[in-house]
Amino acid sequence: MSCFPCFSGGKGSKKDESGGSSDEDHKVTEEGKSAQIFTFRELATATENFQTESLLGEGGIGRVYKGCLETTKQSVAVKQLDRTGLQDNKEFLAEIVTLSRINHPNLVNLIGYCADGDQRLLVYEFMQLGSLEDHLLDLTPDQKPLPWHIRVRIANGAANGLEYLHEKANPPVIYGDLKSSNVLLDDEFTPKLSDFGLAKLGPGEDKNNASSRLTGTYGYGAPEYARTGELTLKSDVYSFGVLLLELITGRRAIDTSKPANEQNLVSWVQPMLKDQKKFPDLADPLLSGKYPIKELNQAIGTAAMCLQEEPMVRPMMSDVVMTLSFLSVTPFQESEPTPEPKPMPAPAPTPEPTQTPIPASP
Repeated sequence: MSCFPCFSGGKGSKKDESGGSSDEDHKVTEEGKSAQIFTFRELATATENFQTESLLGEGGIGRVYKGCLETTKQSVAVKQLDRTGLQDNKEFLAEIVTLSRINHPNLVNLIGYCADGDQRLLVYEFMQLGSLEDHLLDLTPDQKPLPWHIRVRIANGAANGLEYLHEKANPPVIYGDLKSSNVLLDDEFTPKLSDFGLAKLGPGEDKNNASSRLTGTYGYGAPEYARTGELTLKSDVYSFGVLLLELITGRRAIDTSKPANEQNLVSWVQPMLKDQKKFPDLADPLLSGKYPIKELNQAIGTAAMCLQEEPMVRPMMSDVVMTLSFLSVTPFQESEPTPEPKPMPAPAPTPEPTQTPIPASP
């Protein structure tokens, strides 16, 4: 039975005479979850006709605009998908059902969508602080660097979101494009993974555990992706390792402004992962040493496990979540300097025993 009786004709939602969505067609529902249906007119109004001033960013699958819904005054992010190579209506709506089932504190919430004619738009909750990339990489002089405990919080949240997609969503979801620009932050720096326009359903138990329809981002892609062109759940784990390195080092995955041997973050880091004494050299200089050294070592060790060459050796995301849960999410407090030990007082000299003369024998 079709979940989309109102889309059986492949023309998008029915409209009332005013051009808005009818109440009957207002939502697509699957197992109690729902995504609101918007008309193109409603989203054009929300974004002021998709004007340049509303543009938040542009990626491989389309542009994202900030908008305000006229009826609720809610701020939203509207992703207008590129019309080139778009999925057909049935496939697109099936993806919407998948997205509407996904609900986790560390995943950006899908509010609704538009499928008017050849238009394909997704409406997400708006994240006030933008992306992790905006707050971590290439900071301007007036920007303060993220402190260690905020970086830990972001790593924890991103790992939890990815764990949900891999191990709790049914069927599992391959993210496919994890990177700092796709990790969005709310006003308390709580991270949420975004851009599920690229995420496709992962395999069930009877399917090959891979997808060749996904495209990752250079610098975050696992070695096997370069060889086979396929992304798997373990490819996501590798990408998380790269993201964790960015949080630790404050460097981009690929930075052509660096010296040739430092342009690829993973290649630059790999030799130092074998010597724990060099781990402090990997810490972002903007942290100014304000981090617990044991936590730095543990975070780098976790990244190293995620970046293993062989996919099967990489940990599951639940293992990563467990490891990161031991790191502190409270502000770093430098320990009080250890007082110099007071010198022990010199022992008093022991007096030499006086000898009692032995009387001579008569």
